[in-house]
Amino acid sequence: MEPTVSADGLDIRRFGHDDLPQIRQTIIDLHAAAAGPDRDDDFRKKFPWFVDHWGGNPDFACVIAYDGDEAVGFAYGAPAVEGREWWREHVDPAPEKVATFSYSELAVHPKKRKQGVADALSRALLQERPEDLAVLLVDIKHPRVQALYEDWGFRKVGKRQPFPDSPVYAVMLAQLPLS
Repeated sequence: MEPTVSADGLDIRRFGHDDLPQIRQTIIDLHAAAAGPDRDDDFRKKFPWFVDHWGGNPDFACVIAYDGDEAVGFAYGAPAVEGREWWREHVDPAPEKVATFSYSELAVHPKKRKQGVADALSRALLQERPEDLAVLLVDIKHPRVQALYEDWGFRKVGKRQPFPDSPVYAVMLAQLPLS
């Protein structure tokens, strides 16, 4: 675990690949709480696989926000493989600097929503990243979430369905550091 950052009365702690065994269940539990008790979709069932997939990357980066001892949100991702930045198919011409951080997941406990936690987590995750760009996917059925990322400096560059059984996502790209 890396040093913590205080933001908006929260303790935001940084974690990496080696910390995954200690934080894995916290991430899974927060994701379930954020999805809500009535939501029983396939992604929720598959989510532990995604945590292990991303967490298996040696450069995995995660931030978890704590309110006292209680985890209330997280964000994570990892650098894209150089030369295999999949977002390139949506941008012509591609930016000159293309080192990319893939922002994979953000979740905030419902009782902490609309309090700036998502913004604080995103900024903590992406600040001081050595990459030039950040890319993420947003379900096109969630325009308010897309608008939130646009407020942070991301722009929609295309659409993508990464798996046959996944939703269609807006591909969003931002220059780092975020403005």
